This record gives sequence, structure tokens and C-alpha cells, in this order.
Amino acid sequence: MIEQAVAPGVTAQKRGPRSVVTDTWFVFWREMLLPMRDPFSLIFSLIQPLVFLGLFGPLLGSAVGAPAFGGQSTLQWFLPGVVVMIALFGTSMTGSNLQYELVTGSYERILATPLSRSSLMIGRALKEWAPLVLQGLLISVVCIPFGFVFYPLHVVLGLVILGVFGIGLGALSYALALVSQNKEWIFWGVQQTLLFPLMILSGIMLPIEAGPGWMKVASLFNPLTYLVNAERELFAGRIGMDTMWGLVAAVVTAAVGLVVGIRTISRNTN
Repeated sequence: MIEQAVAPGVTAQKRGPRSVVTDTWFVFWREMLLPMRDPFSLIFSLIQPLVFLGLFGPLLGSAVGAPAFGGQSTLQWFLPGVVVMIALFGTSMTGSNLQYELVTGSYERILATPLSRSSLMIGRALKEWAPLVLQGLLISVVCIPFGFVFYPLHVVLGLVILGVFGIGLGALSYALALVSQNKEWIFWGVQQTLLFPLMILSGIMLPIEAGPGWMKVASLFNPLTYLVNAERELFAGRIGMDTMWGLVAAVVTAAVGLVVGIRTISRNTN
């Protein structure tokens, strides 16, 4: 499909912004065909966050106490963290699909097409972000009868910021898969080693204010912290400095991810 979408004789290096957008769409659509043919995976991905909300949420409120949530209800505070966690797991594993393509040889066939290198990463990351929008909206609506106050425009803005962050994280995952090709244990070792400390130090599951001083200091150097704070502010129906810092963290992550990813692809295709 991709091979026929771009006219032959046009090199990836000479393609303009409009062509990059077109290439990204073709990569995104190619990746989306897989989950669309297997809807059970999308249904199962909705069950997991609901289990977290239904089982972990009540325990969180009893163990930590209301003051740690800044005056918000447990559900209003915990739901944005669950949405960020879904995005974190989804986009950080983008490279695992690439490793399968490297083994089967389909990745080399894609590289033979005149697709822009950045579109390969952005399209894959957007594929992970698209189900997140649906999941975030559905989970928010499901939680309304249980006390969650739904602010549609703020939630959509939060999901867009998550998408920008996901592009950067997906590109870094893509680069890691290329560097560790033929050695899957390296990819999963690095991904798991970095994933859980970043998640815990961002306060996704528990308020970081309840931790010791060294954890509070460490969280300041974690870009995910600012993203989580931004999502909680937006899901509470507010737009303030936390939202601005979250947007900055998302844009910086996207920029770094794309630079690292494109350089890695160029190095592996030369």
C-alpha cells in the first residue's frame, strides 16, 4: 500500500512539508489496519484502566487521605494519571513492532520506498495515540456516574498534549529498537528499567508530595511529572501554569525524540 502511495523517483531527502504530512498519513493508516482487524485488543485495552480505577482508586483514597489530592476527589485526581499511564506504556513499546518487522524483512521493503524518515516514526507514534483519545474519552464518560466531573474541551486539550509527548517517546522507542536490533532483550531491558522509575517519580499512582524529600527533588528532573500535573489540572477544568509546563515538556520530548530518531534511522540506512 505504501509502496504505491508515493510516486517513484522522488527521494525522501527532497520531500517538502506537505509530502511529510502525506507520508505520515500513509504510515499511520498502515499501522492502524492491524488493530482494526483485531478489535479484541482495543476492547481489552479498555478493561485494564477500568480495573485500575475500580480496584486501586478506593484503596488510594483510604491509604493516602483526601488532603494529598489538593482538595479534589480521588477519582478526579487518579483518572488523569491512568490516562497518562496508558499513553506511556503504549508509545514506549512502539519499537517492539519494529523489531518484528526487522526480523521478517518488511522494514527493509518500507525503506525502499521514498517515504520521509520522520514520517516512519510520527506515523507509528500517532497510531498509539489515536486509540488513547478514544480510551480517554470513554473512560471519562464511564466515570461520570461515580463522581467524575467531565470537562470536554479541557480533556481533549489534555489528550492533544499527550499526543505530542507520545510522538517524542515513540520516536525514542523506535530509535532504541534500531540500535538493539536482533537483541530484543536489550530493548525490553532498557524500556522496563526506565519506564517504572519515570512512572513512580512522576506521581502517576501516588502523590509525590507523600514521599521523602529526595523523591520530590528527583521528580523535578522528570519530564513526565510536568505532563501528569498538566493533565490533572486540565481534567479538573482549569488551565494554568501546570498546563503550560506540561506543554513545554511535551514539545521538548517530541523535539528530542525526533532528532534522535531521524539520526538513528539515517545512520542505520547509510
